[in-house]
This record gives sequence, structure tokens and C-alpha cells, in this order.
Amino acid sequence: MTIDETTSNQPPQVEHRIAYHRELEDLTNGILRLGALACETIPRSTEALLSGNLSDAQAVIDADDEVDDLAAELEEQCLSIMARQAPMAGELRRLVTCIHMLSEIERSADLMVNVCKASRRMFGQSLTPQIRGLAASMSKEANKLLRLSLDAFADNNVSLAAALGDIDDELDQLNRDMVEAIFAHEGQQEIELSGAVQLALIARYYERVGDHAVNIGERVIYMVTGSHEVHAEMADGHGDSAEE
Repeated sequence: MTIDETTSNQPPQVEHRIAYHRELEDLTNGILRLGALACETIPRSTEALLSGNLSDAQAVIDADDEVDDLAAELEEQCLSIMARQAPMAGELRRLVTCIHMLSEIERSADLMVNVCKASRRMFGQSLTPQIRGLAASMSKEANKLLRLSLDAFADNNVSLAAALGDIDDELDQLNRDMVEAIFAHEGQQEIELSGAVQLALIARYYERVGDHAVNIGERVIYMVTGSHEVHAEMADGHGDSAEE
């Protein structure tokens, strides 16, 4: 007997709940798919930066349309479920969290588009070994943070979500190290001033991905616990700020 046949033998109220939970599961899977796309842009953008390959940078920029389209589709799905099902308590918190996560994930992908645009503006300028190493480390940490935030969401893992702020400290330190290295090399005329400015922006873009991951963690905590107090305690300097 198939699942559909089993469902058809259930009372209408039970069928309705089964269909509802399938919708929630589909939505969760869609958000994780969106997150995977955003995560993939991080190493691709870094490779374009370090190689100076304009075609690779353009490919990342063009691929952002897929992220935007999927985010818009999932937002409509969220709103449709909320309108039709009138969810309460934990289910409502989950849907609200999903809407906020869509924004955090989409912005993370946009930041990698910014990295590629900045790398195009730097075309022809060489990077010192130290700068290259720091950029690679920032990329790795940003990717790790975003993936961990998605894991926390998928598993309803409050402990992991709460740890993201501490994990993000490493990316914050790398950002400071990068800025110091950029202007030290610029002062020694190893990097042109225009390139130094773009590199400082790039470092900020990576750092902001970490902030978005922390924001997702805060949302997961509220989604699971329903506590605004826990959510507020985690808002420790990781709030949103202006982006390009």
C-alpha cells in the first residue's frame, strides 16, 4: 500500500494534518537547498578572487538569479501556508523563522556577488601571499559558519545555534588581521590604494556572512524555545549593518 493510499483512508482532519506537515517539510528542504546554493558561492567567489578569472567571477554573478528566484518562490510558499493553515505556537514560529532565514541566506549570496564585483575592479592587481592566505581562511570560516547555521536549523539544535556567536569570533579576528595586512602592504607600496580599498571591502563581505549565520542561529533559538529573552541575550554585537 502506498503512502497516498494510506492517507486516503484517513479521516479528513488527519489527511489535512498530514498534507500540512508535508508542506512544512517541503519548505524546510527548500530552505536547505537555498542555503546549499549560497554556501557553494563562497568558495567559487574566492577562487575567482584569487585566480583573477573574470569568467569565473561573472559566472557567480549570473548564478545569483537562481538564488533570488528560489528565495522568492519559498517566500511565497511560506506566506501561502500561513494564510491557508493559520498555524499556531511552534509552527507559526517556524514559518516566521523561515521567512527571516530566506533574507539572511539571500544576503549572504549577495555578499559573494559583491566579492566577485570587487575582484573585477581589482583586475590586474597582484595579491601578496599573506593576503591570499587570509582571504582563503576567511572564505573557509564564512562557509563553515553558514553551513553550521543551516545544520542548527535542520536539527532544531539550540546548543549549536547558541555557539555560532563564539565561532564567529575567529572570522571577526581574521577580518581585523586582513585589514591590518592590507594597509601594511599598501604603505609599503606592494598594493595600490584602489586595490587596498577593494580588499578591505571584500574582507567585510566575508565577515558579514558570519553575522548572517549568527542571525540565523538567533532565529533558530527563538523558533525552538519560544523565548525572546534567549534571543535578546545572543544579540551581542552581531546585528545587521549596511551592505553594498
